[in-house]
Amino acid sequence: EAAAPVLHDISFVAQPGETVAILGATGSGKSTLVQLIPRFYDVTAGQVLLDGIDVREIDERTLHRQIGMALQESILFTGTIRDNIRYGRPDASDEEVVRVAKMAQAHDFVTGFEHGYDTKVGQRGVNLSGGQKQRLAIARALLTQPAILILDDSTSAVDVADEARIQEALKTFPHTRFIVAQRISSVLGADQILVLEEGRLVGHGTHDELMESSPVYREIYTTQMERGVVANG
Repeated sequence: EAAAPVLHDISFVAQPGETVAILGATGSGKSTLVQLIPRFYDVTAGQVLLDGIDVREIDERTLHRQIGMALQESILFTGTIRDNIRYGRPDASDEEVVRVAKMAQAHDFVTGFEHGYDTKVGQRGVNLSGGQKQRLAIARALLTQPAILILDDSTSAVDVADEARIQEALKTFPHTRFIVAQRISSVLGADQILVLEEGRLVGHGTHDELMESSPVYREIYTTQMERGVVANG
């Protein structure tokens, strides 16, 4: 028996260079939605188009070269911090490594280590905090200079101030960004926000539009404001 579809009736267009944020509770289908782009899953109905071409018709290696991903659970490898950042582009210069580390707000903590970028990373990054691993994963994704950057809850362990600085730095990059989040502070400045609930699109617009049109978004915002999760500025 076929599994029931996770996502239903979702349609949107992301223009080049836009930031598209995807917000919703755990299990609402956020990760599944972005994982359709690199074809971790294929759609059973409808299409995912990249520059007008169905992703199923694009050579997989070509497709993956255009996409950079950083996930909530960052996988790091045994080796130096520099090696980990360079994983997708081994030929990148030291200057390029430092530049993306600065954008990902990783440079300061890396240079705080005795051996800096030559610091050895333990198995799966045991000697780094969750937030440090996430920032290195973002730097690694940026270094490949992808056309599409997918950040799947990849700043959940980063403090709100650092997260805001990462968001600002990303605006200087020409790629299209998909940001999956549970924290509403991650999505406030997005060009468009998709609000998912149980695999359905229940709100779509900018922050201001959704505050007017989407009871679900308004409730998430109000609840997190009361808990002091939202950063202004």
